Amino acid sequence: MAAPVLRRGCRGRLWALACVDGGSCHGRGAPTGSPSNRIRGQSSVAQQPLHTAQKPRKGEHNWAAVVGLEIHAQISSNSKLFSGSQVRFSAPPNSLVSFFDASLPGTLPVLNRRCVEAAVMTGLALNCHINKKSLFDRKHYFYADLPAGYQITQQRLPIAVNGSLTYGVSAGKERGQVIPKTVRVKQIQLEQDSGKSLHDDLRSQTLIDLNRAEGQLRVDANISVHHPGEPLGVRTEVKNLNSIRFLAKAIDYEIQRQINELENGGEILNETRSFHEKLGCTVSMRDKEAKQDYRFMPEPNLPPLLLYDATSLPIGTDPRQVIDIDHIRETLPELPSVTRERLVQQYGMLPEHSFTLLNEVGLLEFFQNVIKETRAEPKKVTSWVLNIFLGYLKQENLAVSESPVTPSALAELLDLLDSRTISSAAAKQVCPYSLQFLTVPLSQEMFSVTPQCHH
Repeated sequence: MAAPVLRRGCRGRLWALACVDGGSCHGRGAPTGSPSNRIRGQSSVAQQPLHTAQKPRKGEHNWAAVVGLEIHAQISSNSKLFSGSQVRFSAPPNSLVSFFDASLPGTLPVLNRRCVEAAVMTGLALNCHINKKSLFDRKHYFYADLPAGYQITQQRLPIAVNGSLTYGVSAGKERGQVIPKTVRVKQIQLEQDSGKSLHDDLRSQTLIDLNRAEGQLRVDANISVHHPGEPLGVRTEVKNLNSIRFLAKAIDYEIQRQINELENGGEILNETRSFHEKLGCTVSMRDKEAKQDYRFMPEPNLPPLLLYDATSLPIGTDPRQVIDIDHIRETLPELPSVTRERLVQQYGMLPEHSFTLLNEVGLLEFFQNVIKETRAEPKKVTSWVLNIFLGYLKQENLAVSESPVTPSALAELLDLLDSRTISSAAAKQVCPYSLQFLTVPLSQEMFSVTPQCHH
């Protein structure tokens, strides 16, 4: 049982399904990989028209794509979802395995409170309805990395449903124009992770690691194309994508592959495919003609999961013995969408600048610290942080946390610019060299002469 995993899924395989606007959800395929603590969720990807490479001839239609994502995200917890075994990435194989993890007879699952709280927090952040009563199920399938012969999941009544995530896409001719898009989240569910198969081609054998630590993120994408106004097309599932970049490439390739296939008189098979990272294409793995029967049944060793809020919490209840939805809501940090809107309103920056500040780890905190310590206008601070400072970091291949430039030093330089002790042209003339010395306290005397670059 690998580390607890938060599965936020979309229309996809592990019943973390995603639905598209105007469309229905795609189902999922057979499970692969190993069971640990995961929250599975489902989200929807907005349906958007996708045009073929050539301009449609008279009488032809444009194509629309439907994409559903099943996202497996690992929960940050110290122990596994149903056992007290420690979670530690890259631990030696089978070094973190309890009797329950090994499926020894008579062992019983014990639900990890931290994982439940993480699932509720994720559901709230994604605007989901939190079910005060959710159920656990057994999903049966036989594979070497699943010694029990079944996986504990939430098929019938998951912990959170019917959410949404709004995001912006830069588009249009006007600078800074952001078009809002909304992805619908079908459900979020807690799910045990399976073991990990380690294939040894040299010895022609497969070994099993029941630590079940698979990494922090894995995505399965279900993709189909159709003409707008017509029924949805046959979907394919591209499995085990482990980065956003490869996910985007796999989706783009698969959409165009299906369009080309259909326009050339072929047909799309309901199959599972993998993405070949070096070749940049998807490759067929297996078809889904024979649909697997997972024989879902209620998990007999786990009672219904009951959650409470301010209206349903019994008087005198020890808060340590229950999970309070309202209390978790109060502990939520400011969400990215709220932060971006605040930055635009408070500092008058372009929406695209707010995205950059949040997307670069540590950059927002750096920007806010500079704002606190300088008299310069926020727009000037924004320009220097995003253009001069960030450009320097990228040139030197440094993270914000590794920067030799402190917010205080940059704030002092901006004060000198604001008081016209030095000109903007002079300050930029010595960059990026001056930035390397901004850790030294600045004074007006340092810039009393025209600065020059020294090579």
